[in-house]
Amino acid sequence: MRVGIPGGGQLAQMLIQAAISLDIETVILENSPDSPAGRISRRQVIGDWRNAATLAAFAEQCDVVTLESEFVDEDILRKLEARGVAVYPTASTLAAIQDKLVQKQTFEKAGLPVAAYRAVETPRDVRSVAQEMDWPLLLKARRNGYDGYGNATLHGVEQLAKAWAHLGQNGRQLMVEDYVAFERELAVMIVRGRDGQVRSYPVVETIQRNHICHMVRAPAPISSHTARRARDLAIRAVEAVDGVGAFGVELFMVTKDLILLNEIAPRVHNSGHYTIEACVTSQFENHLRAVLGWPLGATNMITPAAVMINVLGAHHGPPNPDALKAALDVDGANIHLYGKRHVRPGRKMGHVTALAYELSTAEEIARAAVDLVDLRIPEPDG
Repeated sequence: MRVGIPGGGQLAQMLIQAAISLDIETVILENSPDSPAGRISRRQVIGDWRNAATLAAFAEQCDVVTLESEFVDEDILRKLEARGVAVYPTASTLAAIQDKLVQKQTFEKAGLPVAAYRAVETPRDVRSVAQEMDWPLLLKARRNGYDGYGNATLHGVEQLAKAWAHLGQNGRQLMVEDYVAFERELAVMIVRGRDGQVRSYPVVETIQRNHICHMVRAPAPISSHTARRARDLAIRAVEAVDGVGAFGVELFMVTKDLILLNEIAPRVHNSGHYTIEACVTSQFENHLRAVLGWPLGATNMITPAAVMINVLGAHHGPPNPDALKAALDVDGANIHLYGKRHVRPGRKMGHVTALAYELSTAEEIARAAVDLVDLRIPEPDG
């Protein structure tokens, strides 16, 4: 069985690592031959997925195609489906998710709670929305935004012009959401098989910095009642888009009784990286099982607590080849670096996961290791 993945980043890389244990072959489609996933995949096609010949060469080698990002256009997936290749999540699922305005409309139509939102075409539209919702507001790119690159929090009209110029360049479509005053940000990994079987991972708490996921605490320090509500809402969201595979569902806990859907990602997700060490079956293995139509694995944690912290870039330049040497001395820290050739501020270069009996202990271990990962190349002496 051969699984194709358009894209060669760290999510594809970790999917391949899981695939090796299941005796699954993989095919990477990427513009560059030196991607993190391409370097460990036995097969790869180099080129632009919008090129017909490139896409055909990729399709010929695949039994199933899945995603590591939602940036592949729906039309590309439809072309693969037209060639008889099984694609999960499907083009129809992606069509309901890829545009964040359409995603909100899809959830609202399904009766799922979301923050108030509006489509906007001009800065004047944003000012009009502010009269209705008041500041602060969240200005968002409707497509292809991730890790904070597609969002801006507006605390007043004075910030609007700069944010609009940045996010709306080249005619990019934007939307506005009401800023939610939440108690916690939560996330749930949901895996849904071809036959509709659903498995839910524990509800986790995510800590953001500048709209980028910084830390994940598993399980979230919330009541079982709140966790059950969050999990059920996440399952309904995946079912609303007829999802197959692993989906990262992000939510706002406004109060213990009020939870709002934020966004859904049709793929393995940063909030689920802790599952590699902390759960019976990782999100990566379960995603492959789901898209292949295989039985899903158990999702329960094998430890009372786990904390994952991202290793984020803080400078521009190549990474230090000895970046993790000092961090390896931290007992209990599971360190992953993704093999990216260039560091930039805020870029996800790796992650650290620690397991413990208490969240506070796991966090202490993970923080100690992250602090010792030194991505900068040392200056030469003298």
